[in-house]
Amino acid sequence: MILAILGCVVLLFIVLLAVLWIVGERGRLMMRSTPAFFRAAGGWGARLHAYIYGRWTGRYVDFLLNKTPSGNGSGAAWLAEHYHGKVLTHDHAEAIVTLDHPIEERDLEQIVPYKHARKLLLDGPPDVAAYECYCRHSRAEHCQPTQVCMVIGKPFVDFVLEHNPGKARRLTRQEAVDLLREEHERGHLHSAWFKDAMGDRFYSICNCCKCCCGGIQAMRGGVRMMASSGYVAEIDRELCGRCATCVDVCPFNAIATGEDGMVRDWEKCLGCGACEVKCPNQAIHMVRDARKGVPLDVRALA
Repeated sequence: MILAILGCVVLLFIVLLAVLWIVGERGRLMMRSTPAFFRAAGGWGARLHAYIYGRWTGRYVDFLLNKTPSGNGSGAAWLAEHYHGKVLTHDHAEAIVTLDHPIEERDLEQIVPYKHARKLLLDGPPDVAAYECYCRHSRAEHCQPTQVCMVIGKPFVDFVLEHNPGKARRLTRQEAVDLLREEHERGHLHSAWFKDAMGDRFYSICNCCKCCCGGIQAMRGGVRMMASSGYVAEIDRELCGRCATCVDVCPFNAIATGEDGMVRDWEKCLGCGACEVKCPNQAIHMVRDARKGVPLDVRALA
């Protein structure tokens, strides 16, 4: 009975969206950004999912993080396949927001090793909006600031600005670069996110802290939500002062204190660069490692 009622509610919602689509195409009830957003999302099931996610992001994220079972079961594995991130070095994150020419749609099979949600399509320079991080908002005590998620490109930027006034703001190219730099200096990692409900496309850069981020939380639970940047941390033992700052800031618990100094776990390290920027002795550097996959460098794709 409950499933039947839920099915009817979903059906009615889809019908409502269809009516809004038809009317909106004629410029009346629907907000101006919604038709383009629907077109980007694809089929009606994806449109429903994308609309709920984009319109009520806070409730969506709170439900996933606080009201669903955690773990690495089939449900979590399905989520990771359809909604996942690629860790970015600071340089590669900045290259996305400063892109000066279009990148045509392409499948990033070698860069993002998932079956779904791995397409990149960007105008240059892309529209960028700072959006509230609802991972941070979902925690009783959370990091500041909170408006650090970056929505990238049309129609996603237009949609969040119009549907979430006060929760998002458009950024200039310099403001986007400054936001990335400030989060990097705080020891937070950059990650590019893909979601199949968004038309299988890349749509955001998150600036994640280890204490609030749901993706990092899932990774610690064994769910592969994020692919490596293609780099790993290399520690210079002669420069290392064994202060353990890197242990504290590493989002993936990839560094520990050993008998001869700091020890990096190759499997756990995703090459985010948090340890590099926070090391007081400049003893850590990111080095390219082909075994960690291909970096997402839009300059190489363009």
